[in-house]
Amino acid sequence: MGVRKLKPMTPGQRLRSVNDFAMVTSGAPEKSLTVAKKRSGGRNNTGKMTMRYLGGGAKQRYRLVDFKRDKFNIPATVKSIEYDPNRTAFIALLVYADGEKRYIIAPNGIQVGQTLQSGRGIAPEVGNAMKLSEMPLGTIVHNIELRPGQGGIIARSAGAFAQLAARDGKYAVLRMPSGESRMILTECMATIGTVSNADHAQVDSGKAGRSRWLGRRPRTRAVAMNPVDHPMGGGEGRASGGHPRSRKGIPAKGYKTRTPKKASNRYIIEKRKK
Repeated sequence: MGVRKLKPMTPGQRLRSVNDFAMVTSGAPEKSLTVAKKRSGGRNNTGKMTMRYLGGGAKQRYRLVDFKRDKFNIPATVKSIEYDPNRTAFIALLVYADGEKRYIIAPNGIQVGQTLQSGRGIAPEVGNAMKLSEMPLGTIVHNIELRPGQGGIIARSAGAFAQLAARDGKYAVLRMPSGESRMILTECMATIGTVSNADHAQVDSGKAGRSRWLGRRPRTRAVAMNPVDHPMGGGEGRASGGHPRSRKGIPAKGYKTRTPKKASNRYIIEKRKK
């Protein structure tokens, strides 16, 4: 797994770097686990544009990924590791002993032919899923549930992971990817290991056209707009734009937007690093 620099044969390839996809073993997805994905182009049901800078892009099919890992104590074999256009991480196709197939987020280091499991009383090995109550302290995990049975919603992007730091009663203390330390119920499930494709952050598209292929249209700078369109717009000549803020007027760069009275604040032991 790594990043490959291309020879500057054209202006678009001069700065471009691509993933070498060394971990990927299959090109075509499992048809039974994909569904059609409709594009809106940023328009609502009346055709009015409600989201700017969306549109175009290559046609994609959505891969149905199993975030719950609720097929307990049934061994599954890794059939292939695949690219998923809908996320930064790679996905792995599992074939269970009873014949059922499911996609999971591929952890870093798994191999085709490897056997994975989820449930109680299993070994804490990479790719296995279990409750936080059964993991050794210090374990690196990803795809973490916030509520039992909800399915993993934390640490799912490329290279992400959290660490099980401690246990206190019915709560486990996890150090999140953001640096935040947080309490989560020990009945929640998580998967051992880090998420694959950690080099995704090093990939450089090289040209504006690749963003168009991904469905992103050119974004207008706020200081280039008129005052009616953005708080940072307007002014004579090339004005700096004043204090950086969003289109709604919320300040950027340090302004806290989290509600002080939010109920889940009591589960946060240490706030994220700035």
